[in-house]
Amino acid sequence: MGESTGDFATATSADFATDVESAITYLKTREEVDKTKIGLVGHSEGGLMAPMVASRSSDVAFIVLLAGPGVPGDQLLLSQQRLIGIAMGTSDEILQENQATNKEIFEIVKQSKNLEQLKADLTSFITKLIVENPSEEQPTGMSNEEFVVLQVEQIATPWMRNFISFDPTPVLEKVKCPVLALNGEKDLQVAPNENLEGIKNALERGGNRKVRIKELAGLNHLFQESETGSPREYGSLEETFSPVALKEISNWIWEQLK
Repeated sequence: MGESTGDFATATSADFATDVESAITYLKTREEVDKTKIGLVGHSEGGLMAPMVASRSSDVAFIVLLAGPGVPGDQLLLSQQRLIGIAMGTSDEILQENQATNKEIFEIVKQSKNLEQLKADLTSFITKLIVENPSEEQPTGMSNEEFVVLQVEQIATPWMRNFISFDPTPVLEKVKCPVLALNGEKDLQVAPNENLEGIKNALERGGNRKVRIKELAGLNHLFQESETGSPREYGSLEETFSPVALKEISNWIWEQLK
């Protein structure tokens, strides 16, 4: 613990996937572990990494995707921002403005060749936005220049650049092991309809028929029973993880191990 020489600040989902591969390699050295029954359960971003590992390793016996992405990163984030905005009562006008701005930002990210170019392009774009919209509120005590730098630093990271540009479809098409994909009905971060459909379609195109897809009623992104699904509720909910979801997962895993 704490002895890794890796640099988390520059790491991406692909780097985390190699960490998972290292964990599998270690498990295979343990005498008490059945090497033919090692599976992966990935939540949210983990739902990107599990297919990465399973698509290139026959050591993975099955994968469970909990709120895993089934659409490209930029599409997922736009949906997430819109749904959370609606839940927070944001007006349609502001939602549309934010969507338009973020689409442009994500396109800049996808077209960038390296981080330095990305930082320069984002600095230019966000500065132009501020000039054209002087009435927009800035954080108290922060100059326009400081605000631009803050925004650029949040977006121009290796992880964000990778996530926005990443399409899970080609990876999912290569997964041949059994797959269980679950989403909460009230998940506002990884919308169940489009993401479960994306996962299902990609696996089918790859010829994988050992697939179960299910949306669980009333659950949020963290698989808690919730009222609205808003991230604002997460910390106030007593339930840590739905027993219904746990039963779905455990029953399915037992089926794979028979």
